[in-house]
Amino acid sequence: MTPGDGRVTVVVITMDRREELVRTLGHMTALPERPGVIVVDNGSRDGSADAVARDFPGVRLIRSPHNLGAVARNAAVQEVMTPYVAFCDDDTWWEPGALSRAADLLDAHPRLASVTGRILVEPSLREDPITPELRYSPVPGPPWLPGPALLSILAGASMLRVTAFREAGGFSPRLWLGGEEELLSLDLAARGWWLCWAEDVVVHHAASTVRDRRQRRRLGIRNTLWTAWLRRPAFDALRRTVAVLRSIPKDRASVSAVGAALAGLPWVLRERRVVPMDVERGLRLLEEPQRTSVARRYVD
Repeated sequence: MTPGDGRVTVVVITMDRREELVRTLGHMTALPERPGVIVVDNGSRDGSADAVARDFPGVRLIRSPHNLGAVARNAAVQEVMTPYVAFCDDDTWWEPGALSRAADLLDAHPRLASVTGRILVEPSLREDPITPELRYSPVPGPPWLPGPALLSILAGASMLRVTAFREAGGFSPRLWLGGEEELLSLDLAARGWWLCWAEDVVVHHAASTVRDRRQRRRLGIRNTLWTAWLRRPAFDALRRTVAVLRSIPKDRASVSAVGAALAGLPWVLRERRVVPMDVERGLRLLEEPQRTSVARRYVD
């Protein structure tokens, strides 16, 4: 990618993390690729939006009066005019050259919908614990795929083809936030799109301390169950449900999550659409890596 060649727009969503957001935008606006950047502020009360408007006049700012969760990315993608969109959170940023590499891969492979990068955790620069799952993904893919095939992206570290994102409907308003990527990824795969991981596309993560870990856990459990019930055959959905229930702490947050999932059953059954069998076979191959993953333990 030559500087400013217009292939990629970066979308950042944020809420009440002004310091982290300013740091991330400092990195993203200094990239040699000079991507366009859109920030959606999810109703921050700490002056985040004003800081963007003041310190980063070249950044497109969308002020939401309330917290849209992951759906804020949908609002931003409506404004994207480039063929690719790179997502990052307010505590992640793409390394110089990473946007170029991911865009090159999407250019070269028209049926590739997304490229997920290798995450390095600040300040040690160790690989994120989820890396082995991605690097050694057992999901079978076609010979042309430039990296291991995936069935779920990481929204804070992935570049997507805008046409594929829009075709699949973006992130679900029902799921809102927390493990929202899997449902979108399955809908992409069901439409014949491929997702991959790339070793040489590097994204940095300096995990914010400003987060409600228990609430994120509740949402993650609920959304994992909903995704299984929405897209997997009945027996496989039941097996996935049992695996999730066995893995979660036995506390009020987990009970609340399961209760919220059960409360959503009427709309889940109404909107249920099972993925094709080739996608389901990939999901079955992922069950053992997910069961033993140190990155997927439901802890606060």
